[in-house]
Amino acid sequence: MPKQIIQSSSAPVTGFTDKSNPSPLAQAIRAGDFVYVSGQGPLDPETRDVVEGDITVQTRRTLENLRAVLDAAGASFAHVVNMRVCLRDTADFPAFNETFREVMAGEKVTRTCIGATPHRKGVNVEIDCVAYLG
Repeated sequence: MPKQIIQSSSAPVTGFTDKSNPSPLAQAIRAGDFVYVSGQGPLDPETRDVVEGDITVQTRRTLENLRAVLDAAGASFAHVVNMRVCLRDTADFPAFNETFREVMAGEKVTRTCIGATPHRKGVNVEIDCVAYLG
């Protein structure tokens, strides 16, 4: 089965440095029973601007964007097996983790969370994931 590009109009396409140029990335790619979702951040799906707010607001928007891409692939958080999280400030971890817990509503995944500098100014959290549809 060849890879299938997944696209959702309910989530922004990331991977750009200039909004006037198209992104070189796919929102997600399905390969066999796996869906690989590109890193999503707290971007408004329509404007592709960073949403205003603290880590709680940014985490919710980021997870909403991930959910929209997963939905376009026929998946949900119930299908996610792994997530990778990048926090600009590791001091945000407690608030991030509590918001993550609320949004995931008891769904369990494996996860790695690191402190680093996301590529875009104002982005304080970025999350990618892998889902299994088998």
